[in-house]
Amino acid sequence: MFSHYSEKQEMHNHKESPKNRLRLLSYNVQVGIGSHSYRDYVTQSWRHILPDSSRQSNLMEVAHWLSGYDIVALQEVDAGSIRTQFVNQVAFLAQKGGFPHWHHQQNRFIGKFAAHSNGLLAKHPVTHIVHHQLPGRIKGRGALQATFGQGDHQLMVLSVHLALSPQARKKQLRYISELLIDHPYFIIMGDMNCSQSTAAEEFAKHGLDVKVGNSLHPTFPRWKPKHHFDQIWVSDKLNIVKCQVMDLGVSDHLPIAIEIEIPEDLHGIKSIPPRFIN
Repeated sequence: MFSHYSEKQEMHNHKESPKNRLRLLSYNVQVGIGSHSYRDYVTQSWRHILPDSSRQSNLMEVAHWLSGYDIVALQEVDAGSIRTQFVNQVAFLAQKGGFPHWHHQQNRFIGKFAAHSNGLLAKHPVTHIVHHQLPGRIKGRGALQATFGQGDHQLMVLSVHLALSPQARKKQLRYISELLIDHPYFIIMGDMNCSQSTAAEEFAKHGLDVKVGNSLHPTFPRWKPKHHFDQIWVSDKLNIVKCQVMDLGVSDHLPIAIEIEIPEDLHGIKSIPPRFIN
C-alpha cells in the first residue's frame, strides 16, 4: 500500500523534539558546492575536483540548521580528498551540528581527488551499521543502513542515493524492498533520482507497505524546483506528523524533513539524551 502526507511546516528550529517524536531530514549536499543555475554546472565544475574556499563556510551554514534534527541522511558528501582538503564532511557536519553518532559509506574513490559517500548523523545511539552495495551495471551506488534499538524494538533507517539509469533503479528499489519487507518500522531517506510515483510503483510491486512524506513540493533543482527526487518513505506502521521541503541551504537540491511519532515499542531509542557540541 502507498500513501502520502504533505504539510507546510516550520521545522528547522533548534528545540529538542518531543520524547515521542523523531525529526528526520534528508539532504543531497553536493559536496558543499553552492549552485544557483544550470550554468554553474559548467562554470563551477572545477569545484568537484579541486579545493574551494567557500566549501567550509557553506557546510558551517548547513550544520547550523541540521542541529535541530534527530537523524539526518546525507548524499553526495566527501569522506576526505583533495577537493575537501582531506576533511571528512560527514564528521565535520556531525561535530559542528552536535551529533555524537555519525557514519559514512564510501561508494566511489577517484584517486585522491574525490571520495563519494553517503552519510548518516544521529543524536541517539546506533546499534548496528551495514553498508549495502546496490545492484547496477555501473558500481558506486550504496545504501547505508543504521539500526536503532534492540531485538524486536528496532527502527531501521536507510540513507540511499539511487542510480540515474531506470533499469538500475528498478533493481535497487527491489533490493531495498526485499531488505525491509520483514521489518515493521523503517525509514528510507535519500536522493531517489526518480519521481515518487515511480518509486511507489516499485515498492508496491514487491509488497512493501510504505507512505511518503511529501507530495506537493519538488526539491530539484534548488533554484527552480521541478522534480521530487529527494524523498522520505516510512513504513505503514509509522505516523507522519509534519513534512517540509525547506527553501534553504547550498547544493543543487533542497533538503526535505519530516517529523514522525515513535510507537511505544520504539521509545527506548531515545533513552540516552543527545549531546551537543559547540
